[in-house]
Amino acid sequence: MQTLTLKERGFQKIIFIGALLVCATPWISAPVALVGGFLFTYCWGHPFQQLGRKATGWLLKASVVGLGFGMNLPQVIRVGKEGLVLTAASIGAVFVLGVVVGKLLHMSGRSTHLVSSGTAICGGSAIAAVAPVVNASEKEISVALGTVFLLNAVALVVFPPVGHFFHLSQHQFGLWSAIAIHDTSSVVGAAATYGQQALQVATTVKLARALWIIPVSLLSALVFKSDAKKISIPWFIALFMGAILANSYLSFAGLFNTQVVAASKAALVATLFLIGAGLSVEQIKAVGWKPLALGVVLWCFIAVASLLVILHL
Repeated sequence: MQTLTLKERGFQKIIFIGALLVCATPWISAPVALVGGFLFTYCWGHPFQQLGRKATGWLLKASVVGLGFGMNLPQVIRVGKEGLVLTAASIGAVFVLGVVVGKLLHMSGRSTHLVSSGTAICGGSAIAAVAPVVNASEKEISVALGTVFLLNAVALVVFPPVGHFFHLSQHQFGLWSAIAIHDTSSVVGAAATYGQQALQVATTVKLARALWIIPVSLLSALVFKSDAKKISIPWFIALFMGAILANSYLSFAGLFNTQVVAASKAALVATLFLIGAGLSVEQIKAVGWKPLALGVVLWCFIAVASLLVILHL
Protein backbone atom coordinates (compact mmCIF):
# COMPACT_ATOMS: atom_id res chain seq x y z
CA MET A 1 0.00 0.00 0.00
CA GLN A 2 1.19 3.51 -0.85
CA THR A 3 2.35 5.87 1.91
CA LEU A 4 -0.48 8.02 3.26
CA THR A 5 -0.26 11.72 4.02
CA LEU A 6 -0.84 12.98 7.56
CA LYS A 7 -4.38 14.05 6.67
CA GLU A 8 -5.14 10.71 5.04
CA ARG A 9 -3.85 8.84 8.08
CA GLY A 10 -6.15 10.93 10.25
CA PHE A 11 -9.17 10.00 8.12
CA GLN A 12 -8.03 6.36 8.13
CA LYS A 13 -7.97 6.31 11.95
CA ILE A 14 -11.38 8.00 12.23
CA ILE A 15 -13.01 5.56 9.80
CA PHE A 16 -11.37 2.58 11.53
CA ILE A 17 -12.61 3.68 14.96
CA GLY A 18 -16.07 4.34 13.49
CA ALA A 19 -16.19 0.86 11.95
CA LEU A 20 -15.06 -0.66 15.26
CA LEU A 21 -17.85 1.15 17.13
CA VAL A 22 -20.44 0.06 14.56
CA CYS A 23 -19.36 -3.54 15.10
CA ALA A 24 -20.22 -3.14 18.79
CA THR A 25 -23.87 -2.47 17.90
CA PRO A 26 -26.54 -5.21 17.73
CA TRP A 27 -26.84 -4.83 13.95
CA ILE A 28 -23.47 -6.39 13.10
CA SER A 29 -22.96 -10.16 13.44
CA ALA A 30 -19.70 -11.86 14.37
CA PRO A 31 -18.93 -13.19 10.84
CA VAL A 32 -19.63 -9.78 9.27
CA ALA A 33 -17.31 -8.09 11.79
CA LEU A 34 -14.48 -10.53 11.09
CA VAL A 35 -14.76 -10.24 7.30
CA GLY A 36 -15.25 -6.48 7.60
CA GLY A 37 -12.02 -6.11 9.57
CA PHE A 38 -10.09 -8.08 6.96
CA LEU A 39 -11.56 -6.05 4.07
CA PHE A 40 -10.80 -2.77 5.85
CA THR A 41 -7.11 -3.64 6.20
CA TYR A 42 -6.97 -5.02 2.67
CA CYS A 43 -8.45 -1.84 1.17
CA TRP A 44 -7.15 0.93 3.46
CA GLY A 45 -4.53 -0.60 5.75
CA HIS A 46 -4.47 -0.95 9.55
CA PRO A 47 -3.81 2.36 11.37
CA PHE A 48 -3.32 0.73 14.79
CA GLN A 49 -1.33 -2.43 14.01
CA GLN A 50 0.62 -2.74 17.30
CA LEU A 51 -2.13 -1.38 19.53
CA GLY A 52 -4.66 -3.63 17.81
CA ARG A 53 -2.81 -6.80 18.82
CA LYS A 54 -2.73 -5.79 22.49
CA ALA A 55 -6.34 -4.60 22.48
CA THR A 56 -7.51 -7.85 20.89
CA GLY A 57 -6.08 -9.97 23.71
CA TRP A 58 -7.47 -7.80 26.50
CA LEU A 59 -10.89 -7.34 24.88
CA LEU A 60 -11.27 -11.08 24.30
CA LYS A 61 -10.39 -11.94 27.90
CA ALA A 62 -12.70 -9.22 29.27
CA SER A 63 -15.55 -10.39 27.01
CA VAL A 64 -15.22 -14.00 28.11
CA VAL A 65 -15.12 -13.03 31.80
CA GLY A 66 -18.21 -10.86 31.31
CA LEU A 67 -20.10 -13.75 29.70
CA GLY A 68 -19.63 -15.63 32.97
CA PHE A 69 -22.25 -13.33 34.53
CA GLY A 70 -24.84 -14.99 32.31
CA MET A 71 -24.17 -18.54 33.59
CA ASN A 72 -24.85 -20.54 36.72
CA LEU A 73 -22.53 -23.05 38.36
CA PRO A 74 -24.71 -26.22 38.26
CA GLN A 75 -25.18 -25.81 34.51
CA VAL A 76 -21.46 -25.22 33.98
CA ILE A 77 -20.56 -28.37 35.94
CA ARG A 78 -23.06 -30.45 33.97
CA VAL A 79 -21.85 -29.18 30.60
CA GLY A 80 -18.20 -29.49 31.63
CA LYS A 81 -18.63 -33.14 32.58
CA GLU A 82 -20.40 -33.88 29.31
CA GLY A 83 -17.66 -32.33 27.21
CA LEU A 84 -14.72 -33.77 29.17
CA VAL A 85 -14.50 -37.17 27.48
CA LEU A 86 -15.07 -35.76 23.99
CA THR A 87 -12.45 -33.06 24.63
CA ALA A 88 -9.81 -35.52 25.86
CA ALA A 89 -10.45 -37.94 22.98
CA SER A 90 -10.34 -35.20 20.34
CA ILE A 91 -7.08 -33.72 21.67
CA GLY A 92 -5.36 -37.10 21.66
CA ALA A 93 -6.64 -37.96 18.17
CA VAL A 94 -5.53 -34.62 16.70
CA PHE A 95 -1.97 -34.96 18.03
CA VAL A 96 -1.62 -38.54 16.75
CA LEU A 97 -2.99 -37.63 13.31
CA GLY A 98 -0.81 -34.50 13.28
CA VAL A 99 2.37 -36.54 13.75
CA VAL A 100 1.39 -38.91 10.93
CA VAL A 101 0.36 -36.22 8.43
CA GLY A 102 3.32 -33.99 9.38
CA LYS A 103 5.74 -36.80 8.55
CA LEU A 104 3.98 -37.50 5.26
CA LEU A 105 4.37 -33.81 4.36
CA HIS A 106 8.03 -33.81 5.54
CA MET A 107 7.37 -30.94 7.96
CA SER A 108 9.60 -30.14 10.93
CA GLY A 109 8.56 -31.58 14.28
CA ARG A 110 8.15 -28.11 15.83
CA SER A 111 5.94 -26.76 13.04
CA THR A 112 3.81 -29.89 13.16
CA HIS A 113 3.50 -29.64 16.93
CA LEU A 114 2.49 -25.96 16.83
CA VAL A 115 -0.25 -26.48 14.22
CA SER A 116 -1.48 -29.59 16.06
CA SER A 117 -1.55 -27.72 19.39
CA GLY A 118 -3.52 -24.86 17.88
CA THR A 119 -6.04 -27.26 16.35
CA ALA A 120 -6.32 -29.55 19.38
CA ILE A 121 -6.69 -26.98 22.15
CA CYS A 122 -7.44 -23.30 21.55
CA GLY A 123 -5.79 -21.88 18.47
CA GLY A 124 -3.47 -18.91 18.85
CA SER A 125 -3.46 -19.11 22.66
CA ALA A 126 -2.17 -22.69 22.57
CA ILE A 127 0.47 -21.84 19.95
CA ALA A 128 1.64 -18.86 21.99
CA ALA A 129 1.86 -21.03 25.12
CA VAL A 130 3.62 -24.01 23.51
CA ALA A 131 6.01 -22.07 21.23
CA PRO A 132 8.54 -21.00 23.92
CA VAL A 133 8.44 -24.48 25.47
CA VAL A 134 9.54 -26.13 22.21
CA ASN A 135 11.93 -23.27 21.30
CA ALA A 136 10.05 -22.52 18.09
CA SER A 137 11.43 -19.89 15.73
CA GLU A 138 9.55 -16.70 14.86
CA LYS A 139 8.93 -18.08 11.36
CA GLU A 140 7.43 -21.32 12.71
CA ILE A 141 5.20 -19.39 15.11
CA SER A 142 4.00 -17.00 12.38
CA VAL A 143 3.21 -19.84 9.99
CA ALA A 144 1.27 -21.78 12.65
CA LEU A 145 -0.67 -18.67 13.71
CA GLY A 146 -1.46 -17.77 10.10
CA THR A 147 -2.77 -21.29 9.44
CA VAL A 148 -4.99 -21.33 12.51
CA PHE A 149 -6.30 -17.77 12.09
CA LEU A 150 -7.23 -18.42 8.45
CA LEU A 151 -9.18 -21.57 9.34
CA ASN A 152 -10.80 -19.73 12.27
CA ALA A 153 -12.16 -17.13 9.88
CA VAL A 154 -13.62 -19.84 7.65
CA ALA A 155 -15.14 -21.68 10.63
CA LEU A 156 -16.83 -18.59 12.00
CA VAL A 157 -18.68 -18.10 8.70
CA VAL A 158 -19.31 -21.77 7.83
CA PHE A 159 -20.28 -23.42 11.12
CA PRO A 160 -23.66 -21.72 11.83
CA PRO A 161 -25.15 -22.61 8.40
CA VAL A 162 -23.85 -26.19 8.73
CA GLY A 163 -25.43 -26.42 12.18
CA HIS A 164 -28.78 -25.31 10.79
CA PHE A 165 -28.44 -27.74 7.87
CA PHE A 166 -28.08 -30.68 10.27
CA HIS A 167 -30.77 -29.26 12.58
CA LEU A 168 -28.41 -29.18 15.54
CA SER A 169 -29.95 -28.10 18.82
CA GLN A 170 -28.49 -25.15 20.71
CA HIS A 171 -26.73 -27.56 23.06
CA GLN A 172 -25.35 -29.71 20.24
CA PHE A 173 -24.02 -26.73 18.30
CA GLY A 174 -22.39 -25.23 21.37
CA LEU A 175 -20.60 -28.50 22.08
CA TRP A 176 -19.59 -28.99 18.45
CA SER A 177 -18.20 -25.48 17.98
CA ALA A 178 -16.21 -25.73 21.25
CA ILE A 179 -14.59 -28.97 20.08
CA ALA A 180 -14.07 -28.24 16.38
CA ILE A 181 -13.20 -24.51 16.15
CA HIS A 182 -9.71 -23.38 17.16
CA ASP A 183 -9.71 -19.97 18.85
CA THR A 184 -11.98 -18.98 21.71
CA SER A 185 -12.97 -15.81 19.85
CA SER A 186 -14.32 -17.73 16.83
CA VAL A 187 -15.97 -20.36 19.04
CA VAL A 188 -17.84 -17.72 21.02
CA GLY A 189 -18.61 -15.70 17.89
CA ALA A 190 -20.09 -18.68 16.01
CA ALA A 191 -22.06 -19.83 19.06
CA ALA A 192 -23.41 -16.33 19.73
CA THR A 193 -24.68 -16.27 16.14
CA TYR A 194 -26.48 -19.59 16.74
CA GLY A 195 -28.16 -18.69 20.05
CA GLN A 196 -27.86 -17.92 23.75
CA GLN A 197 -27.80 -21.53 24.98
CA ALA A 198 -25.24 -22.46 22.35
CA LEU A 199 -23.11 -19.55 23.56
CA GLN A 200 -23.19 -20.73 27.18
CA VAL A 201 -22.34 -24.34 26.30
CA ALA A 202 -19.59 -23.35 23.87
CA THR A 203 -17.92 -20.91 26.27
CA THR A 204 -17.93 -23.40 29.15
CA VAL A 205 -16.54 -26.33 27.16
CA LYS A 206 -14.01 -24.20 25.28
CA LEU A 207 -12.50 -22.68 28.42
CA ALA A 208 -12.32 -26.09 30.07
CA ARG A 209 -10.55 -27.22 26.89
CA ALA A 210 -8.13 -24.29 27.18
CA LEU A 211 -6.90 -25.65 30.53
CA TRP A 212 -5.34 -28.53 28.60
CA ILE A 213 -2.63 -26.01 27.65
CA ILE A 214 -0.94 -26.85 30.96
CA PRO A 215 -0.53 -30.67 30.60
CA VAL A 216 0.18 -30.36 26.87
CA SER A 217 2.91 -27.77 27.55
CA LEU A 218 4.45 -30.02 30.21
CA LEU A 219 4.48 -32.99 27.84
CA SER A 220 5.90 -30.77 25.10
CA ALA A 221 8.75 -29.75 27.40
CA LEU A 222 9.55 -33.43 27.98
CA VAL A 223 9.34 -34.40 24.31
CA PHE A 224 11.42 -31.45 23.08
CA LYS A 225 13.72 -31.52 26.16
CA SER A 226 13.17 -27.85 27.01
CA ASP A 227 12.49 -25.71 30.08
CA ALA A 228 9.07 -26.34 31.67
CA LYS A 229 9.32 -22.96 33.47
CA LYS A 230 8.35 -21.26 30.20
CA ILE A 231 4.77 -22.57 30.39
CA SER A 232 2.06 -19.89 30.17
CA ILE A 233 -1.13 -20.47 32.17
CA PRO A 234 -4.44 -18.84 31.06
CA TRP A 235 -5.22 -17.13 34.39
CA PHE A 236 -8.24 -15.23 33.04
CA ILE A 237 -10.22 -18.49 33.22
CA ALA A 238 -10.15 -18.11 37.02
CA LEU A 239 -11.87 -14.72 36.61
CA PHE A 240 -14.45 -16.36 34.34
CA MET A 241 -15.19 -18.91 37.07
CA GLY A 242 -15.36 -16.08 39.62
CA ALA A 243 -18.00 -14.34 37.50
CA ILE A 244 -20.03 -17.57 37.34
CA LEU A 245 -19.83 -18.01 41.13
CA ALA A 246 -20.89 -14.40 41.69
CA ASN A 247 -23.83 -14.76 39.32
CA SER A 248 -24.87 -18.05 40.95
CA TYR A 249 -24.64 -17.15 44.64
CA LEU A 250 -24.47 -13.35 45.09
CA SER A 251 -27.88 -11.71 44.87
CA PHE A 252 -26.55 -8.26 43.98
CA ALA A 253 -25.09 -9.64 40.74
CA GLY A 254 -28.65 -9.62 39.41
CA LEU A 255 -28.54 -5.83 39.41
CA PHE A 256 -26.00 -5.67 36.59
CA ASN A 257 -25.49 -9.14 35.07
CA THR A 258 -27.79 -8.53 32.08
CA GLN A 259 -25.97 -5.32 31.16
CA VAL A 260 -22.54 -6.92 31.62
CA VAL A 261 -23.43 -9.86 29.35
CA ALA A 262 -24.80 -7.51 26.67
CA ALA A 263 -21.65 -5.36 26.83
CA SER A 264 -19.47 -8.48 26.65
CA LYS A 265 -21.23 -9.69 23.51
CA ALA A 266 -20.76 -6.27 21.90
CA ALA A 267 -17.07 -6.23 22.90
CA LEU A 268 -16.65 -9.74 21.44
CA VAL A 269 -17.95 -8.68 18.01
CA ALA A 270 -15.65 -5.63 18.11
CA THR A 271 -12.79 -8.00 19.00
CA LEU A 272 -13.53 -10.09 15.93
CA PHE A 273 -13.30 -6.94 13.80
CA LEU A 274 -9.82 -6.33 15.24
CA ILE A 275 -8.86 -9.97 14.61
CA GLY A 276 -10.00 -9.69 11.00
CA ALA A 277 -8.11 -6.43 10.61
CA GLY A 278 -4.94 -8.14 11.83
CA LEU A 279 -5.19 -10.90 9.20
CA SER A 280 -3.43 -9.63 6.06
CA VAL A 281 -2.97 -11.13 2.61
CA GLU A 282 0.77 -11.19 3.24
CA GLN A 283 0.27 -13.42 6.30
CA ILE A 284 -1.90 -15.79 4.31
CA LYS A 285 0.69 -16.01 1.52
CA ALA A 286 3.50 -16.60 4.04
CA VAL A 287 1.80 -19.70 5.45
CA GLY A 288 2.82 -22.05 2.64
CA TRP A 289 0.91 -25.06 1.42
CA LYS A 290 2.32 -27.72 3.78
CA PRO A 291 1.27 -26.15 7.13
CA LEU A 292 -2.03 -25.14 5.53
CA ALA A 293 -2.59 -28.70 4.27
CA LEU A 294 -1.84 -30.07 7.74
CA GLY A 295 -4.19 -27.55 9.34
CA VAL A 296 -7.00 -28.33 6.91
CA VAL A 297 -6.64 -32.11 7.36
CA LEU A 298 -6.67 -31.84 11.16
CA TRP A 299 -9.53 -29.34 11.17
CA CYS A 300 -11.70 -31.39 8.78
CA PHE A 301 -11.00 -34.52 10.82
CA ILE A 302 -12.00 -33.02 14.17
CA ALA A 303 -14.99 -31.16 12.69
CA VAL A 304 -16.45 -34.23 10.95
CA ALA A 305 -15.59 -36.75 13.69
CA SER A 306 -16.98 -34.61 16.53
CA LEU A 307 -20.13 -33.80 14.53
CA LEU A 308 -20.79 -37.50 13.92
CA VAL A 309 -20.28 -38.31 17.61
CA ILE A 310 -22.57 -35.46 18.73
CA LEU A 311 -25.29 -36.43 16.25
CA HIS A 312 -25.32 -40.00 17.55
CA LEU A 313 -25.05 -39.23 21.26
